[in-house]
Amino acid sequence: MAVPARKVSKTRARTRRAHMALTAKGVTKCPSCGTIVRSHRVCKSCGEYKGKEVVKKVEE
Repeated sequence: MAVPARKVSKTRARTRRAHMALTAKGVTKCPSCGTIVRSHRVCKSCGEYKGKEVVKKVEE
């Protein structure tokens, strides 16, 4: 059952919410084209992952 807000101290409430902070996503540079890519993902601009071509890009 819920406890009224005025009966929970500020410290206790803030301690409970301490894990809710946002974290930054891990980003790196693509070694082949140099664009910013999230870690462990295929590069959207060149289609490479770990130095190998995974997705073929069609030139228009």
